[in-house]
Amino acid sequence: MPARDLLFLLFINVVWGLALVAAAASLKHFPPLEFTWFRFTLLSAVLVPFLRWHEGQMGRIFWIAMTGGTFNFALLFLGMRLAGEVSIVAIAGQLAVPFATILSIFFLGEVVHWRRWSGIILSFVGIVVIGFDPRVIDHVDGFLAVVGAAAVGSVSSVLMRQIKHVPVFQMQSWIATLSWPVLMLLSLLFESGQWAAVQTASFQHWGGIVYTALLSSLVAHAGFYYMLQRYEVSKITPFTLLSPLFTVIFGVVLLGEGLTWRIVVGGLVTLAGVAIISLREPDIVKEPAV
Repeated sequence: MPARDLLFLLFINVVWGLALVAAAASLKHFPPLEFTWFRFTLLSAVLVPFLRWHEGQMGRIFWIAMTGGTFNFALLFLGMRLAGEVSIVAIAGQLAVPFATILSIFFLGEVVHWRRWSGIILSFVGIVVIGFDPRVIDHVDGFLAVVGAAAVGSVSSVLMRQIKHVPVFQMQSWIATLSWPVLMLLSLLFESGQWAAVQTASFQHWGGIVYTALLSSLVAHAGFYYMLQRYEVSKITPFTLLSPLFTVIFGVVLLGEGLTWRIVVGGLVTLAGVAIISLREPDIVKEPAV
């Protein structure tokens, strides 16, 4: 792979790695459901020209939007708001890969051999190690919300594998367009202070919404799929493990988050498990949550 393409993959993962850091600033101001609602509204507005009706596939597209968009991101950002640390969120979110692998066994009839089972076990062992960190115990509700987001998001991964001939921007457009009305309703029902948050939001607070909607979901995802067209999936997928590592680094450097031995060891064990699954399963493309 030429150095130019390696640098491009590095850039994509840096963008993804910064996404949770950008979201963290906004989530200190906006309620999490409102933040997610605004994020998808902006993404939907930009991608409206790509909306196309796909006869016979719209039911599955709807459930992909609900699991991969609405409830996945609602739980993710709720977990971030409650947990307060992007490092824990980034690592716990990696459980989407073993969850998707387990679901593929039951719903797609795939056969998983001992190497991938070892990766699945390693991933969960790493999360258990992190789960006993005192900071995680203090915010266990947020940690569990992120794990829930990974579980819900894995359903969309399995459904996505059954979709045919829907380009990435069209899929993203449907996910955003179907998600924001549901998120708006959920925010209005279960949150308060939305208008006050809008009135007092600073440039930095709006910047988190713009960054996660456009740079992370649009630019980085488009670049990732461009690379998938040029190289084998098995060569590209392992690079996505860099994004949670970048998130941890940015969390320490930019947000002043501390690292304990449980988070370091548990994170490395989890990422090792995800790497084993990804390398042994070239047909499943792992994407970061944001």
